[in-house]
Amino acid sequence: MDNLWITRRKAVQNLVDNSAYLTGVLRFMLSREPVCRCSSQRVVKLMGALCLLLGSIAINVQPAVASQTDMLKLYAHSRIVNDVQYQCFIKLIHKENRSWDVNAKNGSHYGIGQMRSKHYRELDAYRQIDQTLKYIKVRYGSVCNAWRYHQKHGWY
Repeated sequence: MDNLWITRRKAVQNLVDNSAYLTGVLRFMLSREPVCRCSSQRVVKLMGALCLLLGSIAINVQPAVASQTDMLKLYAHSRIVNDVQYQCFIKLIHKENRSWDVNAKNGSHYGIGQMRSKHYRELDAYRQIDQTLKYIKVRYGSVCNAWRYHQKHGWY
């Protein structure tokens, strides 16, 4: 039992030493003395304070929020389960409409998939993706077939 207390005492002593160090850092930061006379001990305390400051900033970082484009790509991937077909779809849409803009217009072509129908341009983004996939399936059989056709002819 005595050995256990001695072993644990060292860990407790280290915690006490660390708390005394942090208290000293806080006293240093609250002091009104000019910083120009820097001893090595003050530099160490200043570095500790900077580490605490940066650590507290890192904790408060907000999580990333998905963009509308990311949401549309995720929706398209939910409709195209095969990853190879999905990659072909991404390439195809990137060639037609780089920004996945629902309101994009190129001559008489509209929306994400650059379809010619005026009804298509009135659809929301998710319905435009559905209609583009339906058109591709009826006309080409698969998205990769449409992509290959687009590579040869510059349109699909």
